[in-house]
Order: sequence, then C-alpha cells, then structure tokens
Amino acid sequence: MSLLLDGRSLSEKLRSEIKQEVERYVKLGLRPPTLAVVLVGDDPASQVYVANKRRACEKVGIRSIVYRLPVNTTTEELLELIAQLNAEDGVDGILLQLPLPPQINQQEVIPAISPKKDVDGFHPENMGRLVARMEDGFIPCTPLGIDLLLKHYGVELKGKEVVIVGAGFIVGRPLSLLMLWRDATVSVCHIHTRDIVEHTKRAEVLVSATGVPGLIKAHMVKEGAVVVDVGISRLGDRIVGDVDFEEVKEKAYAITPVPGGVGPMTVTALLLNTLKAYRKALGKEGI
Repeated sequence: MSLLLDGRSLSEKLRSEIKQEVERYVKLGLRPPTLAVVLVGDDPASQVYVANKRRACEKVGIRSIVYRLPVNTTTEELLELIAQLNAEDGVDGILLQLPLPPQINQQEVIPAISPKKDVDGFHPENMGRLVARMEDGFIPCTPLGIDLLLKHYGVELKGKEVVIVGAGFIVGRPLSLLMLWRDATVSVCHIHTRDIVEHTKRAEVLVSATGVPGLIKAHMVKEGAVVVDVGISRLGDRIVGDVDFEEVKEKAYAITPVPGGVGPMTVTALLLNTLKAYRKALGKEGI
C-alpha cells in the first residue's frame, strides 16, 4: 500500500492557521477578508462547489457574498457586475464560478476581473506572473493546492520527470508552468498525444486531470511514482477519479485519494489567495 497524500488533513491544518490570522486582523479592528462569488445559471455541480466554498470561508472567518445571476445573463450584464465588484473597496477577491453558459464570452469576462482581485489566478496578468516566476501574483487554486500537498509530504520536484495528463486552462496548463517553476522536467499529454502510455510510464510524478473515470491503470504507471488524481466523477453512488485507485495504489510510492485529496486543497488554496488579496488591499503583507 502506497503513502496516502491526504489533502483533507492538510487542509484542516492550513485552514486553522488561516482562521487564526483572520482573527488577529479582526482583533486589531480591521474588517474581515471578503470574497465575492459570482454564479451564473443553475448548474447543479456549480451549486455544490459554491456552497462548499462558502462554507469553507465561513469556518475561517472570511466573509463571502454570492451573486446568483440567471442562466440567460448576457456578457454585458456580467461585465457590469464585475466592474462594480472591481470598484468595491470592501471586496478583496472575485471568484467567477466556471463553467459559464454558452452565450457568455469567457475570453472577455475573465480578463475583466481586476488582477488584484483575481483569486482564481486566471487573469492573463496573473498567468504571466506565473510564467515569470513572480511571487506577487495569484496561482490558480488547483495547481497551488497540488504544490502545497506535494511540498507537505516532502515530494522533491527538482529534476524530476513530471507528466500531466490533461492540458486544460484550469489545471493542466498552469500546473505545467508551476512545475517548471519548481525545476521539474515537464510533459503535458492531451487528446492529440499519440501514445500517452509511453509518457506516463516515464513519470516520477504523474498528474491526471481529464475527468475520465479510471483512465489511469497500473500498467501506465512507473513503479514507485507519485500519482496525483485531479479528476472527480460520479459513477452511480460513488465518487471516483481519473486513476484506478485500487490497481495503482499497489504500484505507486504515493497517491492522492478521491475524494479527500486534491479537492479540499483546491478550496484551501482559494482561501489562501483571498487572504493574500486582503493583505495586499490593506497593505499588510508581512504582518
């Protein structure tokens, strides 16, 4: 049995530290950090994610305000709300819950969020700071959560071969940049990759972020690899990941569970980014 990379227990530890820091600011007479969450439409999964994020904020003392917009909201109407939130001094972070309805131009609304409040880390300016290895930007939440998890369990990335399956905007691409930042040798596989197994079998650290249940089998994994499963899917009454956990756990040195691995770390990274935005807004870095 491999080492379990427990994102739930690490999240509890980090959230306790966040709560203590927020309480310290409030005792100084400062307002609490505030996160604005914008939800367009009634996608059931998005409703659950927003509820989880709001609950997590509440537990650490971060104020959250949810703006629920109808499914037929236009790009212009969403841009108007974003402009209002950008101008609101009492709002530290803005989270636009994805996916958006098809009529909304995502390429227009994401860059409209102020990079100083872009706690999701998707603004082109924050992506550029990630490329440039600049610490003052916001790193997207799932890559940041994975980085914190690997660091906590002492997984050395320098010089290691990291293979990421999935080249999406939310996880794969920004994670590849962050792994380069950590001096890993990075390969990214996607739908046009000719022989994924050829790549995955070389990986000392293998990350899968495709949303395809059970995609990664034991024969695809190098003996003693670290396996990070970002995928989350529902099969009947079970929640499963991209990795065939029962098969792969016998071969990997370390593996994340689903649920309880990357998911809690993603939400914790959002809290950390919101706290970072709050410190910047108050000019309180270093306190």
